[in-house]
Amino acid sequence: MRVLYGLLFCLALGHPFAIVAQDTPAGPLLVFNAGSLAKPFGDLLRAFKNKHPEVVPAQENSGSVEAARKLTELGKIPDVIGVADYGVIVKLLVPKYAGWFVTFARNSMVLIYTDESIGAREINGDNWWQVLLRPGVRAGRADPALDPNGYRTLMSFQLAERFYTQPGLARRLESAFPSRYIRAKEADLTALVQAGELDYSWSYASIARTAKLRYVVLPREVDLSDPELSDWYAQAKVRLPGAHLQRADSVEFHGEPIVYALTIPKGAAHPATARAFVRFVFSAEGQNILKSNGFLVLDKPLLGGPEQPPAGLF
Repeated sequence: MRVLYGLLFCLALGHPFAIVAQDTPAGPLLVFNAGSLAKPFGDLLRAFKNKHPEVVPAQENSGSVEAARKLTELGKIPDVIGVADYGVIVKLLVPKYAGWFVTFARNSMVLIYTDESIGAREINGDNWWQVLLRPGVRAGRADPALDPNGYRTLMSFQLAERFYTQPGLARRLESAFPSRYIRAKEADLTALVQAGELDYSWSYASIARTAKLRYVVLPREVDLSDPELSDWYAQAKVRLPGAHLQRADSVEFHGEPIVYALTIPKGAAHPATARAFVRFVFSAEGQNILKSNGFLVLDKPLLGGPEQPPAGLF
């Protein structure tokens, strides 16, 4: 994984956090999370509350970029924010809204579909792009201005053009996804595929597994899953509009292996409870919850950013 900001520290997964004396967590706990984290973070919050009945959790699901802009544009500060791309924290929140972040899981891009989807009997990791370009195929993707899955989809198009040596393929694929099939986050498209309103949608392997949907396993050169292909992925790039579509405030993302991250923002209203929840995420129980939701947990999570985390967090 390429380092985009600040100092990185390797943490041993077996003992990533120090055990410290602390008050029993209680009261509100507001979590903003990526759409693909809706179920796993929901499961984590329920398990955390079972251990600490006095905690009152609240969860807001959205695209990661949208979640970050709740802080930067609306002034809404959660206790914890979990995103599908650590770069969202680096580019949008550091240093004003967050001083550090820690990575916790990996994922891969996939195409989800059902037995009734057009081309379902023949689609595979070699011909998927040809199937998507057929007349009548209805395919959906997330909004890149709101969700990392959206801009990663565009990156996958660019990488596919290079991998399959098909000049113009990225533009053709992008044109094959009309605006009526674009949603704020990739998780919103899952139900449309299940209901037969879409034949295919770009998603993550974790969602496909937990939803028990069929999915196309894409080549590693396209699915943004392999840390060893970081240099290859970096050929792809997408520029997102900034606040209020001001070009001067736009942000460019380059292709990278998919890595999830979380942080406790500056100004969090309930930092003690937030720290306890973060420790729970990295506990054996928390890691098992992530695994059961189809994620690949990191053997060596990385801590990054210009500031040290709060005392007693690790």
